[in-house]
Amino acid sequence: MSINLSTRGLLLLSLSFCLLSLGNQETSRAAEPKPPEGFRALFNGRDLTGWYGLNPHSVGKLEGEKKEAKLKEMRDSFASHWFVENGELVNDGTGPYATTDEEFGDIEFLLEYKTVAKADSGIYLRGTPQVQIWDTTEAGGKWDRHADKGSGGLFNNSAGAPGQLPLVHADKPFGEWNSFRIKQIGDKTWVWLNDKLVVDGAVMENYWDRSQPLPARGPIMLQTHGGEIRWRNIYVRELSSDKTKTADR
Repeated sequence: MSINLSTRGLLLLSLSFCLLSLGNQETSRAAEPKPPEGFRALFNGRDLTGWYGLNPHSVGKLEGEKKEAKLKEMRDSFASHWFVENGELVNDGTGPYATTDEEFGDIEFLLEYKTVAKADSGIYLRGTPQVQIWDTTEAGGKWDRHADKGSGGLFNNSAGAPGQLPLVHADKPFGEWNSFRIKQIGDKTWVWLNDKLVVDGAVMENYWDRSQPLPARGPIMLQTHGGEIRWRNIYVRELSSDKTKTADR
């Protein structure tokens, strides 16, 4: 009898391990990105591969060894502030910005984000700020900076310049996922937030030197400070200038 019970126990244990393994495989498969046709994933849903930490504002006036030391510090601290959970790229509201190893020129860019009250974030294109993400409520404390107008504008354009403020308020309430579609051809930029056009072919200014045009290429950066923000489904499609000169609708 004891032998039969032992054998039965081993069979049950083996079955449990099989079910656990299958469950883990399903979780892994669920986290795999599934980009739309023509796009590729910049975030693999599992780890920080392809990204590093950088805040360009903190090194702009540094040179030589001081600059190199600061750049190393931000790379080393990146994983202390950014992590992956449930297939989402998560920031704790502090630390350097998530920056792509790759540099991009003309692109179509898709991603989703979910943030919390009083968080402030944005998307740098070609390493340049930024497609803005706000807490758009009055309690967020930034209505004096036009946060009440909504997210998606090219906030670092000159005040009053086309695209600096979004055409419509398209943000969803906290706790819900928002989706961006961004298209940039040369320095002209189109932004759709939750399928609503918020920037219509406006020139994105070179924040670093407004006398110069936007750089031809640069990294994509996910800026964040002030509160947790989560990102997922981060996809890019590189555009050939000879194929498309304007944004299709």
